[in-house]
Amino acid sequence: MKKQLPIILLNFSGVYDYESFASEKGIVHVDCRGLNGVDCYCDEEGREELRRLLAPYPAKALHFIDSGDYHYLTEYWVSRLQEPFSLIVLDHHPDMQRPQWEGVVSCGGWVTDVLENNPFVRNIIVVGASDELISQVPERLREKVWFYSQAEINHHQAWPSKAGKRIHEPVYISIDKDVLRKQDAITDWSNGDMSLLQLQVVLRIIYANEKVIGVDITGECSATLDYLSEVKDASINNRANEELMQMILSES
Repeated sequence: MKKQLPIILLNFSGVYDYESFASEKGIVHVDCRGLNGVDCYCDEEGREELRRLLAPYPAKALHFIDSGDYHYLTEYWVSRLQEPFSLIVLDHHPDMQRPQWEGVVSCGGWVTDVLENNPFVRNIIVVGASDELISQVPERLREKVWFYSQAEINHHQAWPSKAGKRIHEPVYISIDKDVLRKQDAITDWSNGDMSLLQLQVVLRIIYANEKVIGVDITGECSATLDYLSEVKDASINNRANEELMQMILSES
């Protein structure tokens, strides 16, 4: 009998309290509330706290990592992989900006950290970013990352064969739900226009052609002062999380 992929849920904001999928049996909850220096930018002290907290949990798992403010945790999970891998990032933003301060990792620049510091990464493929944001990535970095833009997704609606030809090792997939249109995800950042069905098509093609060793999903919506809006937003994200989780478990 195939062993189920471990599911690790990192709770920074309490948003998962509004999402019913999070109460399903088998999901391991990690309480990250109360940590300092980890919101959007993560300083060295915050990184050490997170390393200690997350050390018992596997990198080869399905990780839910709260809002996009914590997307930099992908860099931590893939740093735990001790074998060559390719990183596939589904995100409306390239996440390749330089942080304003040295010594911190940020939600907007973690892909560059993986590119420059991880000795095992062989390819980084960013899927669904806007052409405008891709053009803002410095050329020296843009040449080292393969982009499959939002416009190309809309045109081809599939995983391109040339992406698969680059990959000769297992892959880790990182999904930021802001790659989705607003009907399918409510996030803290600007959205792309991929449908949830399109995202699932891309994922199924990746699973059909690659060995996937880990996945993370981010893009929850932070709490607001409007309870009714929170509940509505959470119900939309809950549907996306539930469908993605069930699909990933069925493919793993």
